[in-house]
Amino acid sequence: MKKVFIDCPELIPCNPCESACSFGAIIIGKNIIDLPQVDLLKCTGCGKCVAACPGQACFVVDEDYQDDLATIDFPYEYLPEPVVGLQVYARDNEGRDICKGEVIKVIKNKNNQQTTIIRLAVPKKNVYQVRGIGIIEEG
Repeated sequence: MKKVFIDCPELIPCNPCESACSFGAIIIGKNIIDLPQVDLLKCTGCGKCVAACPGQACFVVDEDYQDDLATIDFPYEYLPEPVVGLQVYARDNEGRDICKGEVIKVIKNKNNQQTTIIRLAVPKKNVYQVRGIGIIEEG
């Protein structure tokens, strides 16, 4: 089952994730500098928050993808865009390679505010550490 995971480390005035959630699953509240809280019972894993977050702090995780693999959806704002089937390094917040992964979907639509969303399959034990990718150089 897909659910949002938010890694928002700063108390800054921001609430696009809350506004983007049609289901009321993300709550910041009256104090706009509060960190977002997720009501997992309301979250459908739709991913609208992923594209809406200017800090790239929202991710959708599917721990049930396969027996040993999970997926994580995250924003990707670089060119060239990766393609389905591309083998990559999954990276953490510090840019360190933590495991290998495979791009299994590239999501582009006008509802994503021109932000491309990448779905990456990685080992389940690493899914909550992944924040981005690095291309594996051939040679």
